[in-house]
Amino acid sequence: MTPLDQAHAAMAGGREADALRFYRVLADATLFLLLEHEGTGERINPKVFDLPDGPVLLAFDSEDRMAEFGQGTFGQGTFGQGTFGQGAMPYAALPGRIVAQHLAGRGVALGLNFGSGSASETLLPPEAMSWLAEMLEQVPDAVEARAEVFSAPSALPGVLDTALRETLAAAAGLARAAVLVGVRYAGGGRGHVLAIVDAHPGAQDALARAVGETLVFSGVEAGVIDVTFVAAADKALAQMQRFGRVFEIPEPEMPARPAPAAPGMDPDRPPRLR
Repeated sequence: MTPLDQAHAAMAGGREADALRFYRVLADATLFLLLEHEGTGERINPKVFDLPDGPVLLAFDSEDRMAEFGQGTFGQGTFGQGTFGQGAMPYAALPGRIVAQHLAGRGVALGLNFGSGSASETLLPPEAMSWLAEMLEQVPDAVEARAEVFSAPSALPGVLDTALRETLAAAAGLARAAVLVGVRYAGGGRGHVLAIVDAHPGAQDALARAVGETLVFSGVEAGVIDVTFVAAADKALAQMQRFGRVFEIPEPEMPARPAPAAPGMDPDRPPRLR
């Protein structure tokens, strides 16, 4: 089972925390979105399927599932009357968050993993995609206030602890570690701060946003944990480590051989959906 399968199956239990986690996993997932034709330059044109209940885009969380769709009765009948299965299907590999932001307010649903028989095979209505895009916009910025006193952090809710670990594990190679610590700011404000150690300069905004999304999708009040960035040589880090809780960030796994980037996956050249 893929992470989306696991998250969708857990959501069936009806708990709000599991539903939020599903949408967080969806936002982070790489989705293979079917296109009308191969993209030209930075522009891609998603294929819209007009179904009785309204227009739908189709996306899959693996290339294998996308291929199964094209070769199966779903792709050859309900969606296209045989237009698939005759060759490679044009697609773009995009983060789920980009797909959600594109669909927000357009009245278009997202068919996820159709024809795969997987636990995450589902139709996400337009309202769900608009809600997801709105949630992604609620992410707070990194804090710049000056900390005066550090202390031991309070115990994290289990769902947030798990989500933070998953988020930081996904940051392999972007930073060395993170430290969660209680803090009193200049001016008297109190709270918690997650200090990310030796973050790659080009990744700081993305890391701050990822942690912020983790808070939002864990059902925790925004701002309960601030994010800051420190160097390993920073004197304040020793104090943080004395009181705080350290999250190790793994080293990235080296690929056996370089692979060409899939369409839409270059962060410096994001695709433009029509």
